[in-house]
Amino acid sequence: MFLAAAALAVDEAQKRELESLARAGTTPQKLARQCEVILLASQGIPNHAIAQQTGLSRPTVIATRKSFLTGGLEALRQRQKRNRRRSVLTPELEQKILDTTLKTRPADGTHWSVRVLARQLRISRMMVQRIWQRHNLQPHRVEKFKISNDPKFEEKVRDVVGLYLNPPDRALVLCVDEKSQIQALDRTAPLLPLRPGLPERQTHDYTRHGTTTLFAAFNILNGKVMGSCLPRHRGKEFVKFLNQLEKKVSPDLEMHLILDNSSTHKSAMIQRWLKTKKHRRFHFHFTPTSSSWLNQVERWFGLITDRMIRRGTFRSVEALEQAIYQWLATWNDHPKPFIWTATADVILEKVRRCKELNGTAH
Repeated sequence: MFLAAAALAVDEAQKRELESLARAGTTPQKLARQCEVILLASQGIPNHAIAQQTGLSRPTVIATRKSFLTGGLEALRQRQKRNRRRSVLTPELEQKILDTTLKTRPADGTHWSVRVLARQLRISRMMVQRIWQRHNLQPHRVEKFKISNDPKFEEKVRDVVGLYLNPPDRALVLCVDEKSQIQALDRTAPLLPLRPGLPERQTHDYTRHGTTTLFAAFNILNGKVMGSCLPRHRGKEFVKFLNQLEKKVSPDLEMHLILDNSSTHKSAMIQRWLKTKKHRRFHFHFTPTSSSWLNQVERWFGLITDRMIRRGTFRSVEALEQAIYQWLATWNDHPKPFIWTATADVILEKVRRCKELNGTAH
């Protein structure tokens, strides 16, 4: 049993001010509760009952009464500052943050976050955030890369980039490739349309209706694309596409085709086709292995995938091909060439640095 404390002496002026503070919506919650404690104590209510009524602990109620007795209402108004040591950013601490971020990993993860690193070093998260922003560090991001091991890498890079930056006279430079296995997918339920606060929604399951292959030739000068949908992507289909290009391009122009190293582009059938006299104006330029990013048509494939294919619904291969041709026609009405600015020397230097970081000599 606790001994009941005597009623706290509070005059009328203090009581009115305490009641005003307890009711005011702008009063900090801590101060409002303390005022409530003093008002209840002035009525002679025991400390344990005040604690239950206000949700505070009994020691807190006792400390609040004592504070009021010694300093009055002003003692309650004064906020007790935490005696917390503030970390000061020094060059040594900044270097420690950088070294920890770049050279170590947390025990329970693959990369540091602001809060995890701040907790590890016992500093504020805002300090970590400022250092990361200052040095452009983003541990949460990751990008993928692949280093080509083509023995003729430099030679091929200079050849392709030379065509981009200095195309030959009286010639047409085309970036050529095929986007294979484009699926005609039909969702198992109708799409739910876009609404305020809700994105467009589609079922995760679908029905396949077959595939097609889009052969495309991207003109680097004006951005126009010559394309054809064919059922497969063998040498036979590639020859058919080359014949279509030949008919569409003026016969007095040489044709320089930038291609990847797919077997479709190097088959015996293609070699025989190139050796015929009427096809000698075709010149093939191959990108290095694992370097499809050098072929500008890959960027165009990304556009048609993002804007039409990925979220499209097609009930047949014919519907898919019709949609591709329609998108192609719309693109050619307002074509946009990609402006290539990187020189071969710049590319080769970046690859060299990447190999050094990766510990690869060649």
